[in-house]
Order: sequence, then C-alpha cells, then structure tokens
Amino acid sequence: MSIDKRTFQIDNQWNIIHLPEQPNGFAVMIIGDCSHYVDEHTSLWKQNTERANLIQSLKNQGYTIFYSNLYGRHWGSPKAVILSKRLYHYVMKHEILNPNIHLIAEGMGSLVALRLMEDMEKNIRSALFINPCIDLQHHFNHERQNRLFFKRLIREIISAYNTEEDIEYLMNNLPSTEHLKATTPVQIWHAARGVAFNFKDHSRPYEKRRQEIAAPISLSIHVPEATFNPARAFQEYFKNHEKVL
Repeated sequence: MSIDKRTFQIDNQWNIIHLPEQPNGFAVMIIGDCSHYVDEHTSLWKQNTERANLIQSLKNQGYTIFYSNLYGRHWGSPKAVILSKRLYHYVMKHEILNPNIHLIAEGMGSLVALRLMEDMEKNIRSALFINPCIDLQHHFNHERQNRLFFKRLIREIISAYNTEEDIEYLMNNLPSTEHLKATTPVQIWHAARGVAFNFKDHSRPYEKRRQEIAAPISLSIHVPEATFNPARAFQEYFKNHEKVL
C-alpha cells in the first residue's frame, strides 16, 4: 500500500507532506492563517472539507504539498520564516522535486510568504494569496477599535516575536510594502467582505506596490455569493508558471 502523507517534526513543530500517486515533479508549500494547525495525526487542511478537497485535487494533478504548524499564530515572525526555510530544504532533500516551488498563503500566512519571496526569490515559482494580511502594522492599528481582540493580538505578537521590546515600537518599525522588491508572480483572491483583512487595506496597496516595480500581479475580488472553484483556478495558475523548469 502506498503512503500518501508523512508527518515529522522540526524544532518541535509538526509538519506534513502530502504525496501524490503520480508526481509531476512540482511542489506547493502552504502557509496557513490564524486557525491553521498541524499535529501528529492531522491538520486543518485535512479536517476542513473545502481545504481537503483542494489538496486532493492538487494531488490528483501530481503536486507534492507540504506545510508546518509554524508555531501557531506566528504573525510573520522571524522564527516562522526560518522554520519555513528549514522545511523547504528538508523536503528538497528527501523528495525528488523541482527546486522552484509554488506558494499558497492564507491570511496571516502571507506575511511569511512575502519574506520567503524576498529571501528565496529564485526558488519561488509563483505565489497565491487568499484574503491576505500584507500590512501587519495597519492590522495592529485597526484592531485598537476592539479592546478585547487588541489585547489578544498584543499577547500573540509578543509571544510570536519573543520580544521584550515596547510593542508599539516593534510595530512602527516593521518593514513596509515599500521595502518589497521580489518580482515573483502573484495572484490574489480576496473576498469583498466577511474576512479579517480588508482588501482595501492589504491587497490594494500591495497591488499598487507591485505595479510600481513592474512585478506580475493579479487581484481578484470575490463576493460570497459568487461561484468560485479554487482547485481549477489554482491548477491553471500554477501550470502557467511551469513552462520554464
């Protein structure tokens, strides 16, 4: 019987690789949002029906898919970026794959994806963002309106960044989108409403920045009532960026 997934730990964090029956040689790293989790036996991407269907569809097309628990609510912390790089190198060492991968980043996970695109640009083939958080400083200031959520966010950021610094100083000194230079092709799917990160505050400014540096960018705004088949859309997008090995 063939093995269709493998779990392992790096720095006490659980990781999963989903293996297709007929590999096409390409890999996809998923970087999840705030609700993302991975443990010894399962993950959000196995338990959630829509996400599980997406993974199965990509596997059917031959993609190897991998992701990490990534310390939970990491908010794009340096240690989460480092672990993502370690995971990439682990997968490349243990699987026969093209070294240039695709990224799927959801919500908060986009903060890590953006850093990977800057640090590993030659190894990132393309990136898909789903309802992304692009500007953590803006999100931090926006959450001030809700005292309960704001206190929780402060605790999460302090834990994620393992810092004793003043949280206001930390947020005010985060790199802005103006510092982003990578020209990796990016496609964004952002819901018009009902999500934690508003497209006007995150995806639109990022789209403008990408246009300034002449980097490939496509932003699609969706309403909840619209019919959207992510599996087919993702597969078409990936294949468009696999013409050069």
